[in-house]
Amino acid sequence: MVKVIIHAMKDGPCIVNVDGTKIAALCRCGVSNKKPHCDGSHAKISFKADEAKIES
Repeated sequence: MVKVIIHAMKDGPCIVNVDGTKIAALCRCGVSNKKPHCDGSHAKISFKADEAKIES
């Protein structure tokens, strides 16, 4: 069975891991120029969000 973990980083992107391999960093702030991927814009705008983790 495939193990998928989506980790919403505190004040940052959602990191998607499949079977222990980082697949993507997805934007949560809405400002990235590479949507849906994170380009680090969250740091420039002082984006604030809680951390959360989903595993399946």
